[in-house]
Amino acid sequence: MIKSYKDLIVWQKSVDLVVLIYQITDKFPAKEKFGLISQMQRASVSISSNIAEGYGRQSSGSYAQFLSIARGSLFELETQIELCIRLEYILRVESEKLLIETTEISKMLTSLISKIRK
Repeated sequence: MIKSYKDLIVWQKSVDLVVLIYQITDKFPAKEKFGLISQMQRASVSISSNIAEGYGRQSSGSYAQFLSIARGSLFELETQIELCIRLEYILRVESEKLLIETTEISKMLTSLISKIRK
């Protein structure tokens, strides 16, 4: 039974993703503090925040819209992860774990959006 957005597995996974992003970006070069570090942290936080905000709107149309925004932030984060791979800021092992998580969250968001819109 879902009593809160905190009960949603997609929200829980997206919060776990934020923690991973913070841990990984903590190892980035200092010159990226206002670049990729900031962008990746904000994008990751935006995912779980928009899931929560949409849930609180109590309107299926608004909820679906906020979930779509969360999905957009997720795609933004995936792009930033790809940049970090190319810049060699992230090890292949770390990137694979991140991309598995983002793919799973994306599927969950897509499914939830589809269910809400029906």
